[in-house]
Amino acid sequence: MKLKNKYFIMRHGQALSNVRGVCSNWPEKFNNPLTEYGQEMVRESAEKLKAKLDLEGQTIDVILCSPLLRTKQTAQIAGKILNNGVKIKVDKRLREIGFGKYNGKDLHSMWRSFKHEEERINKGADGGETYTHILDRMFSVVKDIEKKYKDRNVMLISHEGPSFLLQGKFMGLTIKQTIKEFSLDKRIHKAEIRELN
Repeated sequence: MKLKNKYFIMRHGQALSNVRGVCSNWPEKFNNPLTEYGQEMVRESAEKLKAKLDLEGQTIDVILCSPLLRTKQTAQIAGKILNNGVKIKVDKRLREIGFGKYNGKDLHSMWRSFKHEEERINKGADGGETYTHILDRMFSVVKDIEKKYKDRNVMLISHEGPSFLLQGKFMGLTIKQTIKEFSLDKRIHKAEIRELN
């Protein structure tokens, strides 16, 4: 698929759930804002991208974010820095992986429910989403943007799992190849911004 727009993906900054090591998806089980450090991470990343875009005479034209508190806060901070006039749109398809019964529970317990990560391609965490489903909903956002806009710089603000799956898709990889290509340390870090194309 030849894309008419340029895409950037950003992961939210450090949130309370990251500090506590807890799964947090929709619906949110507890108040899960960015930490002060998380807010600072977002500011730093947005300022770096703004400096780069300014040199190129570019800006971010469209920002879409997940409806979870930590991503909405990230979008508000980044949006003010990158393009103060940009209207942020919330899109539920950008939200975190559905963790099923593990929502609000220990992250390590969720990981232990799988023998290996490739299982997650077609298996959700007890009532949760598969990687296949997540990638389908993430890429459907891109397809909709492609129908609506042309020659725009688009930022999608999401979460680690959905972001790395989308990055693999932009690289032309299967989900299995994406898992191999992106070991945990190579996946998008908190508040990091990556160009997708």
